[in-house]
Amino acid sequence: MMIEKHISALLYRYQCVSIPEFGAFVTEISSARYNEVSGTFSPPKKNILFNALLRNNDGLLTNHIALEEGISFEAAAIQVRNTVNAWNASLRNKECVALSHIGQLRMNEEQKIIFEPIGSTNYLTSSFGLSSVIAPVVVRDDKTEALVIPINRKGTKRKALLKYAAIFVVGLGLATAYTTYQQQMVAEQQMMAVEKQVQNQVQEKLQQATFFIETPAVIVKETAAPAKGFHIIAGAFRTEAKAQIMVQQLLDKGYVNAKYLNPSKHGMRQVVYNSYETIEEAKQDLKLIHTKVNKDAWIYIDE
Repeated sequence: MMIEKHISALLYRYQCVSIPEFGAFVTEISSARYNEVSGTFSPPKKNILFNALLRNNDGLLTNHIALEEGISFEAAAIQVRNTVNAWNASLRNKECVALSHIGQLRMNEEQKIIFEPIGSTNYLTSSFGLSSVIAPVVVRDDKTEALVIPINRKGTKRKALLKYAAIFVVGLGLATAYTTYQQQMVAEQQMMAVEKQVQNQVQEKLQQATFFIETPAVIVKETAAPAKGFHIIAGAFRTEAKAQIMVQQLLDKGYVNAKYLNPSKHGMRQVVYNSYETIEEAKQDLKLIHTKVNKDAWIYIDE
């Protein structure tokens, strides 16, 4: 399966798209630019970088493939793993891995992955439909400036006036176009700042649901039952029907506490193997699930 089309689709919406056990494509927003040589204004865009150190599995790519292809989370994880193995084999053989609309990957002499992006695709949604604008520099003609309008020849005087009027109209049109473009660029930069802030907040939430630095304290009233706020996630679905199907599959496999949580603020219903009162219990069962059932399972903590 060609997973690059799913990576490409996610790059429009997210700042970082991680490929488990391989690396991650990270986007960086650059502002509008003016090329003095070609005389063109280019709109803001997303530049794509590759970081081989970001190898964690945040479930974003796998879940997207499962939803788009209509397959289970486990089947999507297997397809991603097979694709990564094929990429690694090609890179070890000094072959180039071409990813459509994204770029090319190759291995250098130091056994490091080098990424060359394709500059034709702009993944910045706020720049959709914008293309480069040609605004050549107006060169003054010394002969035109030194032109003296003879006052005793009506025909020559009229032609000269028309010539000056044409130069004035062209200059006014260029100035108006440049002002309009500047206003559009300012509005787009403001939109990009808001989008970047939202993306950072989403990324923080993903990291909180994937990694653990310290055990959060759970405060419970003496009269209340212990809260089970730690869940081992088997998959996440946007539709309730798919979540129910996976819950039934887990119940059939013997996971009697299988269920799906309430929809997150992103509209995803997360299916859990089991829920726990402490992080230690969840981590202990997660090791068994990774070994025997699903190496892509992860722990989610209720906020």
